[in-house]
Amino acid sequence: MASTVYGLTATTTCVGEDERPWVESGGGTWTQLLRVSSASGEWLIRNRFQPGYRAPTHRHTGQVHAFTQAGHWGYEEYDFVAGPGSYVHEQAGVVHTLVIPEDNDDLVEILFLVEGGNINFGPNGEYIGFTDGRSVLEHYLERCEAQGFDGPERILE
Repeated sequence: MASTVYGLTATTTCVGEDERPWVESGGGTWTQLLRVSSASGEWLIRNRFQPGYRAPTHRHTGQVHAFTQAGHWGYEEYDFVAGPGSYVHEQAGVVHTLVIPEDNDDLVEILFLVEGGNINFGPNGEYIGFTDGRSVLEHYLERCEAQGFDGPERILE
């Protein structure tokens, strides 16, 4: 629904749990993409990780907010462990490696709000790719189609 506030048009969107499928993304991960902003490049995504998962080392070009919904996780480079209800803030430029400990009883679920993108590195520090809201959206829609889900509406705003 749109409204006008101080001469600007503002919209509010509500997305139900069943309106965004969870898709298998490979390597022991599942993704539910909630929103990508065409104006700012910001993206909001829920991820589920199986115990023992290790992400590629990466650097964020913008800040990231992470909220743990289930399980526990951390970064190889830091000594904290985030558990259910934990909020983690990452400043732009931080380099780290997300690690899901083997001792989780079930999938770990984290909600990420990402500004900008990730510069991804291989095991020897070599550049292996760049991930941003647009590429995440493309991957998500490809995975939806491959797994028999209709392409969800209102992701890109």
